[in-house]
Amino acid sequence: MKRVLPPLNALRAFEAAGRLGSFKEAAAELHVTHGAVSQHVRLLEGWLGASLFERHNRRVELTSAAKAYLDEIGPLFDKLSQATARYGIPEPVARTLSVNAPATFTLRWLVARLAKFRAEHPDVEVRVDTSNGPLESLKESYDIIIRGGPDTFYGYSMRPFLSEERLPVCSPALLQRVPLRAPDDLQQHTLLHTSSLPRLWPDWLASAQISALRPAATLTFDHFYLTLQAAIDGIGIAMGPTALVSDDLASGRLVTPFAGPRLPSRSYCTYVADEKPGDEMIGLFRSWLEREGMGS
Repeated sequence: MKRVLPPLNALRAFEAAGRLGSFKEAAAELHVTHGAVSQHVRLLEGWLGASLFERHNRRVELTSAAKAYLDEIGPLFDKLSQATARYGIPEPVARTLSVNAPATFTLRWLVARLAKFRAEHPDVEVRVDTSNGPLESLKESYDIIIRGGPDTFYGYSMRPFLSEERLPVCSPALLQRVPLRAPDDLQQHTLLHTSSLPRLWPDWLASAQISALRPAATLTFDHFYLTLQAAIDGIGIAMGPTALVSDDLASGRLVTPFAGPRLPSRSYCTYVADEKPGDEMIGLFRSWLEREGMGS
């Protein structure tokens, strides 16, 4: 007799959401996104031809039919779990991928995208340490190191994944207070600097042929991400790396008052030690970074 079985991943999502009474908690238990649980539940509802949950503002409730269904399939999941444990089949162990990347890049670009990688590869745990130091100064061996480039380091393979340029950025509220119609208008504004990148503004002003310009004020920070946050807060104008402010430009938190000139900048690259050849998880993460970089 042919078995009539619903999509098993959808059934698993329904069982977890029904048992826990929450799509969010089900997503956490299954190591997937909230949207993935919702999609699986909709798939099962379409397959059964019936609604399983009543959706409220911040909670869900099982329909009466779904509760009866859950009462029958829930014990089956328990038996499956017990049988698996009894026969000594180990649960899959998540692989930890260690990444070392600059702090500003991590805060402004990587963190916002890591959830997408986790949704695609729930069996891979990612641990990120931040550092700007050279590869040879790192005291720990990392699976992937992200730095500027392209550079050549003995014992490492290199692949670029994200390019950028630099140009002035500021909050739209600042422009409403003090408009910027031409680069000369920068003399009415505060220019935001980063102590580790002292040449950004002088080089841009020289490229714009206004090297002698004197701004109303200057403000210097020791970390680049603080400089960018000050620009978002409307304190002044920063030299923004296009890759790291792309999300802010898309959301309207920052704007570019001038189309150019644009200063060329080094690309972001992944560096992997030669003793890790053919590592599947490293290859997955590198390829994912390259796809994300193309979309930025």
